[in-house]
Amino acid sequence: MSAHVKSKMEDVNMLKIRLFCANGMSTSLLVKKMEEAAAEKGKEVDIKAYPILDMERLVGEADVALLGPQVGYQLSKAKEICGAKDVPVDVIPMADYGMCNGLSVLRFAFKLAAGK
Repeated sequence: MSAHVKSKMEDVNMLKIRLFCANGMSTSLLVKKMEEAAAEKGKEVDIKAYPILDMERLVGEADVALLGPQVGYQLSKAKEICGAKDVPVDVIPMADYGMCNGLSVLRFAFKLAAGK
């Protein structure tokens, strides 16, 4: 991780991360792993997973939105929805999602939020 991303992880007090997937349940294990990684790093986060169909209604409460790879094909629509609320959005890398690499996805979220 670059020094810039490390610095940004240290600067943010509470990061509200919203994960959107096909039905909101497939990311539940990843959410747990991300919360564990945040606790180990001493970071305050609020992470929740929802179905992508709820994005327009719920993204306003987020600092950053992440899409599960299974709904990555909806990124352009998600960018329209999130852009209107000034919330950065991107697709979780498939390898990190598949391995439930909570720390890597957490870093990805902080990096995305830092580029806002």
